[in-house]
Amino acid sequence: MNPPTRRRTASARATASEDSRARLLEAAKDVFAEKGYAGARVQEIADRAGVNKQLINYYFGGKNGIYAELGRQWLKSETELQDPELPYDELVLGYLRNNFADPRGVRLEAWSELTGRPDAPEPATEDLADIERRQAEGELSDTISPAMVMLLSQALVMAPHLMPDTVHRIFGSGPADPDFQRDYTEQLGRILRLLRA
Repeated sequence: MNPPTRRRTASARATASEDSRARLLEAAKDVFAEKGYAGARVQEIADRAGVNKQLINYYFGGKNGIYAELGRQWLKSETELQDPELPYDELVLGYLRNNFADPRGVRLEAWSELTGRPDAPEPATEDLADIERRQAEGELSDTISPAMVMLLSQALVMAPHLMPDTVHRIFGSGPADPDFQRDYTEQLGRILRLLRA
């Protein structure tokens, strides 16, 4: 009878470990999105997750490690959003919908842009190459540089979450309002279609 009991105990520990790790990552998304990397404190992340702060060191090797893990998770989710077969406007609108579902990534990116990040940002080589390909194939106009197309697209996707008070002042509702999300998505789609060749 001891081996099955040991297996159940080990299984319960593994489940508890996975749960603690997941709670830490969710809490870290919240804290980093609210305060940026520099303002985030491991104690606050641990308190929000309801675990001992030593577990951040145990699972991630510290503050930089948990931040890096969030970056790896973002890259994984971004891979799912990047379908080169999608028309450009639908590709960008996928990012917008993703940000409406969870704006923490936009806020974290804004903090990183304004206050610096602990790691060097990756060059946008692949994204720019995709826009260049789309221009060469005649999907997008080549009258605007790939860099400008990319920056404009990112700015329009991030704007509702970076300027919620301005959005409310202009549109009469905020980025969390489903009616605003629907209307903004439709309007952004129209703008993006203007970039077509």
